[in-house]
Amino acid sequence: MKEYKTKNLRNIALLGHLGSGKTSLTESLLNVTGVTNVKGEVERKNTKSDFLVEEQTRIASMQTSLIPIEAHDCKLNFLDVPGNDELISELYHALEVVKGAVILIDATKGVEVGTERVWNEIRRRRIPAVLFINKMDKDNIDYEALLEDIRTKLGKRAVPFTYPIGRKEDFEGFVNVVEMKARIYNGNTCEDAEIWDEKKPKVEQLREMIMESVAETSEELLEKYFGGEEITNEEITHALNHAIINGELTPVLVGSVLKNIGVNTLLKMLTDFLPSPDMLRELEATKVGSDEKLQVKTLDEEPFSGFVFKTMIDPFVGTISFIKVNSGILKVGDEVYHAQSDSTVKINTLMTLIGKDQIPMDLAHAGDIVVTTKLDALKTGHTITDPKRKIVYDTVKLPTPVIYQAIEPDNEKDEDKISMALTKLNIEDPSFDIQRNKETGQLLIGGYGISHIKYITDRMKNLYKVSVSFEDQKIVYRETIKKKGVGEGKHKKQSGGAGQFGHVWIRFEPTDKLFEFSEEVFGGAVPRSYFPAVEKGLIRTFEKGPLAGFPVIHVKATLYDGSYHSVDSNEISFVMAADLAFKAALPEIQPTILEPILHLTITVKESYVGDVMGDMNKRRGRILGMDQADGYTVINAYVPEAEVTTYAIDLKAMTQGSGQFERRFDRYEEVPQQFQSKIIEQYKK
Repeated sequence: MKEYKTKNLRNIALLGHLGSGKTSLTESLLNVTGVTNVKGEVERKNTKSDFLVEEQTRIASMQTSLIPIEAHDCKLNFLDVPGNDELISELYHALEVVKGAVILIDATKGVEVGTERVWNEIRRRRIPAVLFINKMDKDNIDYEALLEDIRTKLGKRAVPFTYPIGRKEDFEGFVNVVEMKARIYNGNTCEDAEIWDEKKPKVEQLREMIMESVAETSEELLEKYFGGEEITNEEITHALNHAIINGELTPVLVGSVLKNIGVNTLLKMLTDFLPSPDMLRELEATKVGSDEKLQVKTLDEEPFSGFVFKTMIDPFVGTISFIKVNSGILKVGDEVYHAQSDSTVKINTLMTLIGKDQIPMDLAHAGDIVVTTKLDALKTGHTITDPKRKIVYDTVKLPTPVIYQAIEPDNEKDEDKISMALTKLNIEDPSFDIQRNKETGQLLIGGYGISHIKYITDRMKNLYKVSVSFEDQKIVYRETIKKKGVGEGKHKKQSGGAGQFGHVWIRFEPTDKLFEFSEEVFGGAVPRSYFPAVEKGLIRTFEKGPLAGFPVIHVKATLYDGSYHSVDSNEISFVMAADLAFKAALPEIQPTILEPILHLTITVKESYVGDVMGDMNKRRGRILGMDQADGYTVINAYVPEAEVTTYAIDLKAMTQGSGQFERRFDRYEEVPQQFQSKIIEQYKK
């Protein structure tokens, strides 16, 4: 592969709903540019991009693959991003390093939930994009209806740059709307095709729409347009480039990746109209050791800096780090500063990848995407720089997991292996959470859905030979008291020689704090030296509450009286006395069970708001309010965690996959009395 400088680089994310043809497009790109003679097929499990066992089993991408393509004197680093909406980390990290996107739309299905999701993400980040309507060769495609669907759901800025022509029932080719040039795949030219006379008026109408948009990019072109003057091809290209980069226009192309139709046109448009890495806004970094912010230009002349946006663990190669060169030049043999470990590491290998196939490189210019291996210290989100300019880039902010599953090994001998395997997999995917709950004894994996968690456990089985089973997450309740009361605790033991004696009176009452201990002892009834022992005894007692064994919180305990023995009293005696005092007070203080309350932020389309709110009421949820954002309704609610353990699945079902939510712990609240006996019975087992 040739050496490419910044101006000739394009970093582009391939996005779209699951099954829209992203991986098939990479096969077509490799084929039309001569890299491969035979195209791989997803169904045959032989594509360059989907090389993991888990991907071939599911017949779907599960991780982002790098596919560099050489075309029109440019190198285009395509990132084939999974369409699965639960693999959020893959999407967010890919969008962190690209400055362009291709969104594929299945012509047989139109704009799907996943299409809208990735569209909203790139608009939020102001990433210019091209829409590619794939599978136009299928029967009974209504292009006008597709275009209306796109413009309704994705905005009026979507403008067709190519238009399908040929038999009504069978897509054969397309005409370039801007240049009025045709590509027909039955051997005819556009003018010879019988259908051209029917299509030409519509194509001319579309061209007029584009020309009007072009003219609006500058006053000079606007005057030319309304004055009837001809706008040159150079002016058109420049204006289109400006409009696309600024998001004023989003080109719509048509084609069939399985038949390689429209793929060359797509490549030409991407090289002509999408920005190189040095365009658009500069990058922001922080100077190591301070809060000083720096603006970083993606230029060779700048000191080197790079961002690790993806990590893979290969059983043979070891750690594989994907690096976006944000500034400067990176060469084999360079020693670079690793911000997170505050140390220097040496770059011994540089390469690009076509899927998993390695292509060695000597150096990478600013803006390029490269891979290095066997640097275990590098992890996703890390920064490496020239030692002379120590800076760090912000890590990608990921939403918190929305569903947890408990796992246990199928083989008890694998208990120790699980933690090691999950720790390594967490390097690959930092979005999932690992928790060992000491209270329930469960090992929990938190993710964005069941398929996300299942992918993690499948990777664990295939890579580390650890097979696990799932069980439901146990809710971690708490216990507290509702009323004020007192208890006397007297511990007395005599067994020959020195005995044990501790005697306390303690007042218990509710408090907003987790635990408070105070004393009001007068006249030395209990020596001050035993106060810590009383507090220690209460803390130990509160580890397991009287109802179902959950920790006791929100209790204030005041030691106000008692007695001691000059010989037999000791620390353990007052520890035991404190425990007895709490148990004696139980009839007065009315113990009860608390449940964790979550704050949910639910984002749904307006048409689903009623269903979601009604469902939330059934879950004992309390709606706090609603806001409108980017055409969606954002619902804020408090809800018991026990009612939403499977909400990630349920919300998808309610909203046809379009709803999303985030959750965070807010507080504990009393469980309604009618539910408490069931909880006590369940957990006492």
